[in-house]
Formats: sequence, C-alpha cells, structure tokens
Amino acid sequence: MSAPRPKSFRSRLFAAFLAVSLIPLVICSAMLLQIFRLRLTDQAQTQAREGLQGALEALDTACQGFDRALEQLEGNSVVIRALEEGQEEDTLVYACLFAATEGVRESARFDLYDGEGRWCYSTQSTPPQRQMSTRWGVLQRAGDELVFSATLDPADSTAPLLQGAAALNGPHGEQVGYLVVSLYQEDLRQLLENKYGGQGNLMLLSAYWRPVYCAQPSLTVSLAPLLRERLLSGESLDGAGGDYFYTVEHHPATGLYLVLQRPQVFTRDTMSLLYTVSLSCALICVGLSVLLSLKLSRQMFRPIQRLHAAIGEVVHNNLDVYVSPGENDELGELAQRFNGMVVALKRNQEELVENEKELNQAQIRMLQAQLNPHFLCNTLDTMKWISKINKVPQVALMSTNLADILRFCISPEEFVPLRRETEILRRYMEIQKIRLSGEITFQVEVPEELEDCLVPKMILQPLVENAILHGLDGLDRGSIRVTAREEAGVLRIIVEDDGRGLPETMLGAYAGRDRALSRGHLGLYNVDTILLKYYGAGYGLYLDNRPDGTGAVVTATLPIRREEETPC
Repeated sequence: MSAPRPKSFRSRLFAAFLAVSLIPLVICSAMLLQIFRLRLTDQAQTQAREGLQGALEALDTACQGFDRALEQLEGNSVVIRALEEGQEEDTLVYACLFAATEGVRESARFDLYDGEGRWCYSTQSTPPQRQMSTRWGVLQRAGDELVFSATLDPADSTAPLLQGAAALNGPHGEQVGYLVVSLYQEDLRQLLENKYGGQGNLMLLSAYWRPVYCAQPSLTVSLAPLLRERLLSGESLDGAGGDYFYTVEHHPATGLYLVLQRPQVFTRDTMSLLYTVSLSCALICVGLSVLLSLKLSRQMFRPIQRLHAAIGEVVHNNLDVYVSPGENDELGELAQRFNGMVVALKRNQEELVENEKELNQAQIRMLQAQLNPHFLCNTLDTMKWISKINKVPQVALMSTNLADILRFCISPEEFVPLRRETEILRRYMEIQKIRLSGEITFQVEVPEELEDCLVPKMILQPLVENAILHGLDGLDRGSIRVTAREEAGVLRIIVEDDGRGLPETMLGAYAGRDRALSRGHLGLYNVDTILLKYYGAGYGLYLDNRPDGTGAVVTATLPIRREEETPC
C-alpha cells in the first residue's frame, strides 16, 4: 500500500488564507443578520405590547364608566322604587338613567330589569328579548359588581358580543332589579378603534379562548379556533399564522383576552429575499477571497519555490546556484543567507579538496619516511652481528635495544598493553646504563592482573628520561622505581626516583600548564597532554616529592582498559 501523498505547502497556505478571510466574514455576517432580526422583532413586540396597553386602557375607561353608572343607580331612590313597586313616572326614571350613564352611553347599551328578569327601561330602543332568566346566564351570576359574559355566537349581529350585569338592591338590602350593560359589534369597534396603534388586527377572546370580537370579522371564525387549539396543545402562537406574530394580554374586569395580530418583521418572502441577497454577497466574497488567497499564496510561495529548487540543485552538488532575494523582507533575508551558505559550502568544498590533496601528499611522504626507519633498523641489526663477530657485546646490546625501540615507535598501534610498555622501558634503561656508565638501579613492579591494561604508547619512557636528566643528573648512583596499582577503576602508574626532587613551583596537578613554562620538561608536558586528549579532565600527571625529601614522585592516572576492550 503506497504512502499518502503529502500536502503541498502552497495548498495549505492557500487554505489558511481562505479560512482566515472567510470564517470571520461568515461569522460576522451571520451575527449581524441575527442581531438585526432580533432587534427589529423585539422592537415590533414592544410596539405591539404598547398597542395592547392602549386597548386595555380603553376597556378600563369604559368599565370605570359602567361602575360609576352602577353606583349612581344604586343610590337613586327613584330608580329603586320604580323597579320595586313600579309607581314612579317613566319620565323621572329615564331622566335618572340617562344622567347616570352620561359619557358612556355611546360605548354600550344600558337596560334596567326588575327582580323577575322583566325588562323595564333602556337607553336605546326596546330590546328584542324583554324577558331574561334569572336562573342561568348573566343575571344568575350578577352580584354587587358588574359581571361580564361573552357571546357564544359572534356571527349573530342581533345579540350583544359582551354583556355585563349587576344586582340593584333596595334600602333594606333586598334585590329589586338588575342593571344590564350590552356591547355590540359596533360598540366594541368604536371603543377600540385606533387604540392599539392602528397596525394589525385586534381580537377579543373569552376566558375559554372562544371568539368574541375581531377587527376583521372574517378572521373571527377561522383564526380563533386555531389559536385556541395551539394554546391548549402548549405550542407557540407565533406558528399559527406563519407570517404573523401574536401578543396576548388579559383584561381582569371583563375576563377577556386581547390578542393582537401583527405581521412578522421578516416574512417568509422577506427572509427568502434576505437569504438570497446574503448568499449572493457571500458567493461574491468567496470569489474575491479565493482570488486574493491565490494571489497572496502565489506571492509568498514563489520565493519559497525558488529556494526549494535551489536546495535541489545543491543536493545534486551544483554549488553555482543563486537565489534572487526579491523583496526586502524575511524571505529575502532567507535567500541572502542561503546564497551566503552556498558560497561558504563551495569554499569549504574547495578547501576539503585541497586538504585531501595535502593529506594524500602527506601520506605519500609518510610512506616514504617509513623507509628510513626500516633502513635504520636493518642497519642496527647489521651492527649487532658485526659487534658479536668482533666480540663487542655493549654495541650489540645497544643496537638490539635501539632497533626494538625504533620498531615500537613506528608501529601503527596507539594503545599497547602495559607489559609491552614496561618491556620497551627496560630496553631503554639498558641503553642508559651503558651510556651513562654509572650505577643506576631500575625496578619495575606491575601486578600480573594489570599487565593487560591498555595505555597510550611511549608514555613511560619520557617520565623515566625526565627522572634521569633532572633527578639523577650529576649523581654517582641512584635508583628509579616504576610501580602500578588500581584504585576505584583508575590505573595509577608511579615513577619514583631518589634524586634532587622537584621545585615547589612544579608540585601538584600538571594539567593546564603553558608549554612555554614547561621548558626543560617537555616530556612531562607531552605525556600530560596525551592523557588529557585521550581521557579528558580528571586524568593526567601529578607531581610531588617523596616524604623524606630525597627524590621526586610523578603519578600518571588513566582509566582501566583491558586488552579485549576498545579503548576510548
């Protein structure tokens, strides 16, 4: 199964530009549209509630007028005697009735019934129904205050849409008659017209949400049942009319519910148009964003593409490539640094080629130089046999030892076992004893378990030579002792003599001393430098004098490495 193809940087850059330009635009547009719609809807609902408050105030004003008329009629003895005994003249009763209903007669019809429910007096013509039952209906529920009852058939133009009744009592509290207030279609229209802002349709519903009155009578039968059904089912009234919203207020005095139907701020057609315009604007913005994102991504990707192509040329070892910096920005600075890097790389490559040539020449010179030591070794072997033939044993011994030391020095190994290092050291001391013709005692004490420890080649000979040249120089006799021991994974090789000792300025750790200050003790400096280079800080030489003050003690410290291990 093939690995998925990695996404192009240019495509990711284009997608990022597109997302950065479109996401805030879409979010802000949606939020502004929603805030605008909610703000206008809330403003329309506020206006609707204010309109219903005007209708409620109109009903309250009418009811207050009805209550004042009731109070005047209850305290009028002429009206009470006329209803109780029927002995007053009709002219006086009508005068009292018209006086009590002054100011509210235009809003409703007022009728007086006696205690048996028979009609007696009215502010208008004789009603079609001259007898009302006191066992049911509005008279049955009448009390000291007006009690209203809504019609069951709002389509019947002969019957009142809203009727209220209150009992009239005599001087001794006995009920003598009823005051009946009737409001018809025209009365409610005059009462509520222009009281709810003039916009929308006002509907009056009974306590059971049955239709009583509607500014548009055609909606009374069709809309009221739908509102009632949605109310009983617990659904929102706003869904009943689609393009309308409804505001409801309750009027406690009459028990009616006032429902104001007003058009939605955003109808379906308006919302459809708004969405169409918004979508068109969004598509235009998407097109512009795509074009701008393509341009920006191309503008930013072009220097990166040039740099990418140049890196490809460098990978194929073409160091003559050059990237034009272009604009003076971060990408231009990156191109300049790349050009500088290529120049430096080309220079380094040329230097590397020159170094390789010099190395080859040095290797050739080294191979040529190795011929001379081999020639010297062969010559020393010849001298040895001539010395033996001529019976000069000292010359033969010196030639043999010197040849072995020379072969050891030119061998390619960097690390040798400690036993091999001490063996070469003994050969060196045999030559020194013959050369100095003095009595020098030499002793090597290396435990058998440390003989296979690996040490850098030729580190003991300079230490012993330093002891001979500076410690035992001018003395008739002396001794040099080389010992080795292991302490916590550290190999300590000690070269001790019984000569003059070391000055105070040289005592202590030898590490970090200037080569110029080590003049005369170049062997110590070289050995300490070799140990530091191979093993790092913490290892090297430590110089001290013997406790009895009769010689010097030089200690070389290095980590334990066995023959089977790979040295550091």
